[in-house]
This record gives sequence, structure tokens and C-alpha cells, in this order.
Amino acid sequence: MRKIICGMVFMFLLVSAAEAQRFAYVDSEYILEQMPEYKAAQNELDVLAEQWSKEIEEKKIEIDRLYRALQAEQVLLTETMKKEREATIKQKEQEINEMQRKRFGYEGELFQKQKQLIKPVQDKVYDAVQKYARDKGYDMIFDRAGEFTMLYANSKLDKSDEVLEVMGVAKKAPAGGSGNKPTTTPNRK
Repeated sequence: MRKIICGMVFMFLLVSAAEAQRFAYVDSEYILEQMPEYKAAQNELDVLAEQWSKEIEEKKIEIDRLYRALQAEQVLLTETMKKEREATIKQKEQEINEMQRKRFGYEGELFQKQKQLIKPVQDKVYDAVQKYARDKGYDMIFDRAGEFTMLYANSKLDKSDEVLEVMGVAKKAPAGGSGNKPTTTPNRK
């Protein structure tokens, strides 16, 4: 009997504590999409990635041209000349692989540039969310756009627009919409 009463008291305390906590969520992707500095940084990264991709593609075309020339002239070349051309092609292929790794690989130039341009904007959002949570008395604020999967969320708990206000960012109306953020509750991922 004593265990049952203790269990009931524990459940009552647990439910009371849960009700006392205030939860909300934000959609960091939505917030970032509303910020002009994020869009500018993203455009700069896109231009840089496209430029580097073209550069690599041009080198691949050059290697293809060298390979086709080798195939066409193969019967006329001495064994030494053939090996020299093959070595040149192999060296150029290695240069391309190194360039791809250096530019697009883990910790590569694109990654570093992304950290340089995007991280300050993300930090600004993080600081605004923290300020909003402190000012409004929230115990936890989840990020709908993160790894955490939200199977259902009441749109009344979405505080993304309020965080944008804290940051002084004007909310942009969706194309053809009424200016309000979509109210669907399932995770958009």
C-alpha cells in the first residue's frame, strides 16, 4: 500500500513539474531564409562552388583530349613516348583529385568559407533564440530544422517569427501567400 501511495505522489510531482515547464520550438531554416545576410553568404558560396567546378571540369576535358590523342597516335609512338604521355595523363588526373579534395573535401576551402560566412549568421540566430527564451521564460526551445525529429508540433508553439522580431529581421511573405508562415505541423524534412 505504501508503494502505491509513494508511486502516486511521485507521478503527481512528475506531472506537476512537466506542466510547470514551458516549451516552444523554432525553425532555424525558416529563420535563416528570412535573413538577407544568409542569402548573400549562400549566393557567394554557390558562385565559388560553381567557379571551382568549372575549373575542374575544364581540366577533365583536357585529360580526355590527351587520352583520345594518345589512343589515336598509339601505333605511331615508341614505347618510351607512350609511357611519357600515359604518365602525363596520370599526373593530371592526380592533380584533379587533389584539387577536388582541396576545394570540396572535408575541411576543404568550401567548408572553410562556409564556416567563415555562415557561422556568424547562425550565431546571431542562436543568440536571439537564447534572448527570446530568457525574456519569455521558456525552459526549452527545440529546433524543428535540426536532427531532432518532431512528429507533431502545435503551430502555436512555433516562435520563429518572434525570434526574427528580436533580431530585427522583416519577415518576407511567401510567394502567393498571405504573409504568414506555413502552419503545417508535421516536420518539413
